[in-house]
Amino acid sequence: SSGINAEYGELDQLKGEYSTERSKMVQSHKFECNDLQDIMFAMDQEFNELKTEALHDFQSQKDEIKNKNLEEKHALRMQLEGAVEELWRQFQEALRQYNSTTEDRKKHFEELKAKDMKSAQEIEMQMRKLQKIHDNINQQKSKMACNARDCEERNKLLKDEKEAILVHFSQLKGQMNKFRENQRARLTALTVLSTKTIGELKKTYEKGERILKLSEMCRKLETEEEKVLPFYASTLTEQEEQEIDTVVKQEPENQLAQVMHEFDHMNNFWKRFNKVMLDKLSLEQARVQLSEENQQLRTLLKQYLDGISVSDEILSHNNPLFIVNNRSNVPVRIHIDPRQKHQVKTVVEAAHIVHNTI
Repeated sequence: SSGINAEYGELDQLKGEYSTERSKMVQSHKFECNDLQDIMFAMDQEFNELKTEALHDFQSQKDEIKNKNLEEKHALRMQLEGAVEELWRQFQEALRQYNSTTEDRKKHFEELKAKDMKSAQEIEMQMRKLQKIHDNINQQKSKMACNARDCEERNKLLKDEKEAILVHFSQLKGQMNKFRENQRARLTALTVLSTKTIGELKKTYEKGERILKLSEMCRKLETEEEKVLPFYASTLTEQEEQEIDTVVKQEPENQLAQVMHEFDHMNNFWKRFNKVMLDKLSLEQARVQLSEENQQLRTLLKQYLDGISVSDEILSHNNPLFIVNNRSNVPVRIHIDPRQKHQVKTVVEAAHIVHNTI
């Protein structure tokens, strides 16, 4: 009992030290957060002032340039309008003088021009009629000669073309039937594969939902350390990490390496999964050790209870109370946890056993 009290005292002392250190760390964290907030507020104020001043300077320069451009544009417009008006006046004056000097000759020219156009139109009309009649005669003659030859050749070509079309139609019909059968077989295979794929996708979807539900349930059971640092730190050296990065950046040479590159984003998941598996194996080993220790304690307790009881059956076997030369005939095995530095013996008072068991 004194050993248990000493252990409880050490445990209370560790709890006090942990609480003191934790309060110091929390207080230091609060001070650092306040300092960072003050620095961020001062930087925001400074940046806002600089932004306002820059915008004011930009707007002032913009207004000055705009006003200057408007004044130059207005002056140039007035100058160009005066020049255009002067040129238009000179053009109208020249046109008036030209019309007054050439009016009579223009009228005589128009009359002669009208007579010439009328005569030319009559001559052209008569020539066109003569040429049309001549062309019509030659055309009818050549048409009569060609129709005889064309009809024979056309009939022959049509007959050959009809036979070729029938052969081609038969070939196309066979190809179309063959293509239709191939497409029907492909459609059937595609339907089967799509049905199978839909089933696999549904299974994957259900598995994903189950994984999400399990992750939510496991999230509630995570410790504070796992919530803050969900991934364990790498134990590789800097040179080993550089070699791994060099190998990962290389182009995959086979299909397996390509698949590994495609699932590279699952590294964080496998880290957490491996950590959980290691914790599970550790707990299983601890449970096995505790089960063995419990079984040994039960055996010792049974031997003790058999020792304090008196009966023929018990006396016929090895009895721990039967002591000769300070030695018992029952071997006592005490399990020692390899994790403990010193041997810890389990002690149970006889009065407690008698009061609660017998």
